[in-house]
Amino acid sequence: MDSSTHYNVVIIGGGMVGASLALSLRQSVPNPDFRIAVFEAVPLRPVQLDYQPSYDGRSSALSWGTREIYDAMGIWPSLAERVEPIRHIHVSDRGHFGMTRLNAADYEVPALGYVVDNQWLGKVLLEQIQKTEGIEFLCPAEVRHLQPTPEGATLEVNRDGKTYPVSATLIVLADGGRSSLARDMGLEQSVSHYHQTAIITSITPDQHHGQVAYERFTDEGPMALLPLPEGRCALVWTMPDDLARERLELTDDDFLNELQERFGYRVGRFRKVGQRFSYPLALKLATEQVRPGLVVLGNAAHSLHPVAGQGFNLALRDAIALSETITSALKSGAGIGELATLQTYLARQKQDQFQTIHFSDYVVKLFSEQSVLSGKWLQGARNVGLVALDLCGPLKGWFARQAMGLGGRP
Repeated sequence: MDSSTHYNVVIIGGGMVGASLALSLRQSVPNPDFRIAVFEAVPLRPVQLDYQPSYDGRSSALSWGTREIYDAMGIWPSLAERVEPIRHIHVSDRGHFGMTRLNAADYEVPALGYVVDNQWLGKVLLEQIQKTEGIEFLCPAEVRHLQPTPEGATLEVNRDGKTYPVSATLIVLADGGRSSLARDMGLEQSVSHYHQTAIITSITPDQHHGQVAYERFTDEGPMALLPLPEGRCALVWTMPDDLARERLELTDDDFLNELQERFGYRVGRFRKVGQRFSYPLALKLATEQVRPGLVVLGNAAHSLHPVAGQGFNLALRDAIALSETITSALKSGAGIGELATLQTYLARQKQDQFQTIHFSDYVVKLFSEQSVLSGKWLQGARNVGLVALDLCGPLKGWFARQAMGLGGRP
């Protein structure tokens, strides 16, 4: 960078969403005069440069739709080396008769989705960026100030102890749900607290998971057990905040015993648990996703309950839709930072966002409601609903398409 650096698109945040957007945009707009930069404030860790499988790492569920996106980008063959397919989904309500099962073969796909270590996904994306000409990936590089202008925005970027002025036609804010830049610019979020905490970790049972993803609803909150390579499972266990604090303090053996009691023995006895992480849960939605010269993307735009595994998949679909909108604008001669262009992107994603966000939110609330007034009849209705879902082909197909990240797409 120098004192006259200008980019067509600056992506602030080089995580999975920002990196995916940069790659998609570069493939769609190969013109070398179209300059793309990614600024990532957090220095790369050694594991991101030289991947080593970690039992204690975070993981993500990738929908079938996400596989299609990465396939089209040429990334999937590398990702597929270390993903575990989800061939079956088993949904149940603990202690009650209702359940629903989805099978990939019923929808003529090899898998309903996949589970991948975040470290592996990040490494694959980073390597692809490094061998793609025309993307400037600057890390660590911290954007300390962002000022809108009629032509886009100016930024102050700190890199190697020096501050550089940078200008851009379009800024994409993809730096997470706690973006200080978003707060500085007055970009607000609506927040709906679930009053739950998610404990996330890796589990090893004594039986192989059989590539089954379990969604299990309990009186404390929903939990998900997702298949990982080497027979491991990724656990997302949600519960009231005070109970989560207690369980985080348990020994590994006591924690596994509590989990066993809540989940049951569908994969046998739990033998090992990794490092436990905890996250307070809330549905967070940006009140503004676009302004002239600015788009908010990823967790900065919407942060969902993790048990349905739809947050990253929705953010990736947003990124691809934005990339395609920018490409169309360039072909038609429209400004990529013009509000009309960015509103076109937002209108295109409105139904997908609405459907995915409310699907995740309603399911979590329906199966977390345990009030005295609603207890027995709501519990009965939920179980009848799960049985009906299992028996009703069209309804089950709709549910499967949501789980596969296809929404209204053919």
